[in-house]
Amino acid sequence: MALKDVLPGQLGFGAAPLGNMFRDIPEQEALATVNAAWEDGIRYFDTAPFYGAGLAEIRMGAALVGRKRSDYVVSTKVGRLILDEIEDVGGRDLGEKGGVFKHGRPNRIVNDYSRDGTLRSIDDSLKRLGTDHVDIAFVHDVAQDFYGDEWLSVFESARKGAFKTLDRLRDEGVIKAWGLGVNRVEPIELLLALDEPRPDGFLLAGRYTLLDHARALQRVMPMVAEHELAIVVGGPYSSGALVGGPNFEYAPAPPEILDKVARIKTIADRYGISMKAAGLQFALANPVVAAVIPGASRPARIAEDRAALDQSIPGDFWRELRSAGLVNPAAPLPDAG
Repeated sequence: MALKDVLPGQLGFGAAPLGNMFRDIPEQEALATVNAAWEDGIRYFDTAPFYGAGLAEIRMGAALVGRKRSDYVVSTKVGRLILDEIEDVGGRDLGEKGGVFKHGRPNRIVNDYSRDGTLRSIDDSLKRLGTDHVDIAFVHDVAQDFYGDEWLSVFESARKGAFKTLDRLRDEGVIKAWGLGVNRVEPIELLLALDEPRPDGFLLAGRYTLLDHARALQRVMPMVAEHELAIVVGGPYSSGALVGGPNFEYAPAPPEILDKVARIKTIADRYGISMKAAGLQFALANPVVAAVIPGASRPARIAEDRAALDQSIPGDFWRELRSAGLVNPAAPLPDAG
């Protein structure tokens, strides 16, 4: 089933912060945030074993317990197993994402994109989530940002293992859809260039945002459109940089990004538009994008995201961004002609 046919709306919930991303989030705050999303009407929840070494899935399961399972959609990831044994969190090799989950559980994380690893990963996720099925499975992080020069060999092991396994599980009706969940465009391009297997869509984090979209527009967005598939945009606020946070791509934002944010904000302020509204509506203006899943770790953020989605933005704002060179000329814009 195509990913876009599985998703219940344009606004979903990105659960990475529930894994104690960047900070130690109290249990009650995490649960209250998921409850706020539910009360808002959000019915799509994305998580992964990697987020806090299982913590995000455990919290998501606790927050959704008692809800009618057919009322919501869950996506999780495969490619990493969470073991019972403990490891030194500071000693983990996580590529460019070094300290992102240093406040998560200390359980050992093992990379495994094999057939057996994929099946075990889904079983383990079901236990942590307290559910009998996941709707969407994404193969997690088969890309340069985690594996450097080894990424192609990791991709190849996933091609032989996870991809074929998820293809079969989808055809058997165990899951409704599968694809890649990545922070880079190249793995998606590579997968779409293969005759087999047949993914249903993708989760692309950080690469189709107001601050960073030129590369995605060159090849990956047209390829996804050509295959009549869809993308879920993760990290629409670029790790918080777009909305005044210190991080871009999970690390301190470089001066050129901070400068770009300041220039966009000057124009947004003049029109009375929130940066969140500009970020979410920019991403959703691309016809390939089926949903956005901003992360949230505080209940108040949910209302901000909903207001951002609903805020009316005049076409002149987008035209001004374009003429100032702040968006790529090829980017589809809402109501900007």
